[in-house]
Amino acid sequence: MEIDGTVALVTGAASGLGRATAQGLSEAGAKLVCVDSDGERGRELADTGTGVFVLADVTSAPDIASAVKRATALGPLRVVVNCAGVGWGARIVDRHGEPHDLDLFQRIVGINLVGTFNVLRLAAAAMAANEPNPAGERGVIINTASIAAYEGQIGQAAYAASKSGVVGLTLAAARDLASLGIRVVSIAPGLFDTPMLSLVPEPTRQALTQAMAAPRRFGQTGEYASLVLEIVRNTYLNGETVRLDAGLRMMPR
Repeated sequence: MEIDGTVALVTGAASGLGRATAQGLSEAGAKLVCVDSDGERGRELADTGTGVFVLADVTSAPDIASAVKRATALGPLRVVVNCAGVGWGARIVDRHGEPHDLDLFQRIVGINLVGTFNVLRLAAAAMAANEPNPAGERGVIINTASIAAYEGQIGQAAYAASKSGVVGLTLAAARDLASLGIRVVSIAPGLFDTPMLSLVPEPTRQALTQAMAAPRRFGQTGEYASLVLEIVRNTYLNGETVRLDAGLRMMPR
């Protein structure tokens, strides 16, 4: 699918992987709607000329319906990238014998999985009304999973469960939407130099770096954005979750 002139929507666009993706799509010529719950950073991004900013909560149906409507006002919505997510950690039973907070589990799954599905379903409905391009495509939806979906660490029960849900959603959604000419692909990033990674203690960061095959460094957000652009352009990529992790396989802690 051609990117130049195409309307795209990116969630979690104010920082990290989402910001790099928004900038990459904008530089490639996309007409962009940037969605985030952080109004200050989102407006700052829009001030750089990277698309239109919409303040929204990905778990809110009215918020995302409004963001999709804003995108379709620019033209047929053909590219959606879900980057909104959170990663707070907690053990199932902590050192004091207390159980994992249920509200915390529900919040993480709500944002990472339910929020992803909320955006996917509303974007897909909008894409279904598009005229297909010469390749028969009406759109492509790219979700963000994590290698924690496969190798969740201690304290990542909620996060790993939410990202495993994204992986499981990928093929089912691709099959659901195939007849409409809409592809669904997910990316499972390893350790990227984002604000979320700054929460990891330095000794853990160093140990994780040594567990990588090559290169032994944290991923750069532009490398994630580069893969997004390739997925959009490569019509044969569908129903798959692509690991982007320098060969890292996570240890228990």
